[in-house]
Amino acid sequence: MRVVIQRVSNASVLVDSDVVGKIGNGVMILVGIENSDTDDDCNWLAKKICSLRIFDDENGVMNKSLLEIKGEILAISQFTLHARTKKGNRPSYINAAKPEISVPLYHAFVACLEKESGKEVETGTFGAHMEVSLINDGPVTIVIDTKNKE
Repeated sequence: MRVVIQRVSNASVLVDSDVVGKIGNGVMILVGIENSDTDDDCNWLAKKICSLRIFDDENGVMNKSLLEIKGEILAISQFTLHARTKKGNRPSYINAAKPEISVPLYHAFVACLEKESGKEVETGTFGAHMEVSLINDGPVTIVIDTKNKE
């Protein structure tokens, strides 16, 4: 799994002009799933994200986690995170998992985030055309790939 995590003041996602997910202070996560991903990746990544110390403490130092600030989470599926751009100008998405693999893993990842955070996780609509808005706080943007855990 590959994720792009953005610390946000707020974020929302629209499908057909309707808000389907919306958060205040917390993280907006773009989630890309590939064929070799497993439930273990979901668990590891959810724990890592909830424990990342990327929020400011009282001294303005990034020293607090999502859990400590009681932040919110918006998780949006994005297969294009696995784009291959080595050849030509048209990206290849051959590494992105097909829906029969990615849909259950995406839902498992959201469930892991809910378990770790103790809060309901807002989401987009898998496979839909989505309009994502956010205010990146900092900016703070972090990329994590479960294939590079060590």
